[in-house]
Amino acid sequence: MFDLKTMNDVLVRATGRGDRPVMLWQDSAGEWKPISSVELYGRVRALADVFRGWGLGKGDRVAILSENRWEWPVTDFATMAIGGVDVPLYPTLTPEQIGYMLKDSGARVAVVSSREMYEKVAAAGELPELEHVVVMDAGEYEGAESFWTLMAEAPAKQQRDAEFDVMVKLTRPEDLATIIYTSGTTGEPKGVVLTHGNLASNVNVSTGPFSFTDQDCCISFLPLSHVTARHLDYALMCCGTRLAYCPRFDLLPVAMKAVKPTIFVAVPRVYEKIRQAVEGKSAASPVKSRILKWALGVGKKHRAETLAGKTPGGLGWKLANKLVFGKIREAFGGEAKVFVSGGAPLGMDSAGWFADAGIRIFEGYGLTETSPVISLNYPRAHRIGTVGKAMSNVECRFAEDGELEVRGPSIFIGYWKKDKETAEAFTADGWFKTGDIGNMDADGFLSITDRKKELLKTSGGKMIAPQPIENKLKANTLVAQAALVGDKHKFACVLISPNFAALEEWASGHGVMKADRGAMVKDAKVVKAYQEIVDRVNLELAHFESIKRVCVVPDEWSVETSELTPSLKLKRRVVEKKYADEIARLYADEAVAKA
Repeated sequence: MFDLKTMNDVLVRATGRGDRPVMLWQDSAGEWKPISSVELYGRVRALADVFRGWGLGKGDRVAILSENRWEWPVTDFATMAIGGVDVPLYPTLTPEQIGYMLKDSGARVAVVSSREMYEKVAAAGELPELEHVVVMDAGEYEGAESFWTLMAEAPAKQQRDAEFDVMVKLTRPEDLATIIYTSGTTGEPKGVVLTHGNLASNVNVSTGPFSFTDQDCCISFLPLSHVTARHLDYALMCCGTRLAYCPRFDLLPVAMKAVKPTIFVAVPRVYEKIRQAVEGKSAASPVKSRILKWALGVGKKHRAETLAGKTPGGLGWKLANKLVFGKIREAFGGEAKVFVSGGAPLGMDSAGWFADAGIRIFEGYGLTETSPVISLNYPRAHRIGTVGKAMSNVECRFAEDGELEVRGPSIFIGYWKKDKETAEAFTADGWFKTGDIGNMDADGFLSITDRKKELLKTSGGKMIAPQPIENKLKANTLVAQAALVGDKHKFACVLISPNFAALEEWASGHGVMKADRGAMVKDAKVVKAYQEIVDRVNLELAHFESIKRVCVVPDEWSVETSELTPSLKLKRRVVEKKYADEIARLYADEAVAKA
């Protein structure tokens, strides 16, 4: 546990380790380079001095529009060091969305990563309060500042400076630290206002039981514009753990082999993709497929030992570990000891699969509004299928309809310039309404079943939680995403977005033409394959939950095409609107169909 009062205390800890490397970054030649603690101090101080020279101070907003790279935390720390408030923006946002957030936040400075991000800001429309744009990449940018030019004084500023250090300590817990815009799955984005005290109270308690040290290493690849990734980086910096910045997901496999992280933290979709890659590779060979199935069967017999943190014994497990499990761990770099999942429900299927492969995943839960961690599984307090026990700084209770309500020092103070929405987010007696339905067992382990607004209510009055069912479907290699529909209808149906890389490989082996995706998903063999996937899932569901009809769409849903949020959650309303005609056809004969 730490005793942080503000996030500037993280800066003090991270920059107080002398010549020890605290960050790693990859240059254009692909070589990983270290940034020491004193170098970090010099860079933060240099940028903070520039900001002060521009007249920025307490409460002024600085937007960050960038992938994960060392310049991101430097900008973050420099902003908070002068008492400013940073506004992280996802690189996948459109110019229109960026324009809205820059205007709404009143950002005076925007620090962007590349020409692409610079052009997004340029295309965002009139931004009367934006005074400076800073670009991290080298090049000529009209009306913009070069980040590298601003870093020119950094080497000379590595020595501790009393005036700067005093300024850093002037920040109080109640001061604003950041405005993080929610991803807007159901409407207009809202700026979540978090104070230094909010963030610090959560970092103080969230990672203590893991006992991370300066011998550990973690790849920072989840977008730092998401509070979970940023929170983790803060906590690891306090532990002295090295952070290797990976700007793009497609670079992650190579980065893991080079960096060999001891800590791996990801959203469920990343784990699902790794599982699908393993299963897809084995499916190409009947022998490999049988070996994988056998090994997972052996692992399942030892699941309890794995979940208890023990290494199973026995000849069978050792052989399975050598032939299969060790190779799966190689996908994570080969040295990872701690695996954490958050941002969305992992699902029992995926959690069980990895446990059978000898990998215990610690699932957690939280929201941007809660800074973010509400609960987390730990080495000595772990229960598969749950999101762990509540943090010591968070109180939990459940409303009559099962909605989880929380309170504590990590709960946000409100939405930026949205008093009505802020009031609606809290109960009359001050508890924050998470919007999630859940329960807690007798031992205090929390389970989240679904989003309150996403529960489907059939015309027969039955409530269906779509996320667990969708997770079961996504466990199959051929399924990238699934969206259950059926609210106010007699029965549930599903839209499936295929994993086209796996589907095209499957099609090649089954005599199906794959040149035209539209034709491919309508092919009788493909339709039959997806129906069989649904049929297998239906065997595990109650009758009223079972999926009666399937529509496989010819599109791969993504952040760029707006079906997924930047944190890879399904935008259910967007999907329902986009495929309204397909949904209508699924229910065309509903009046005479059997439920």
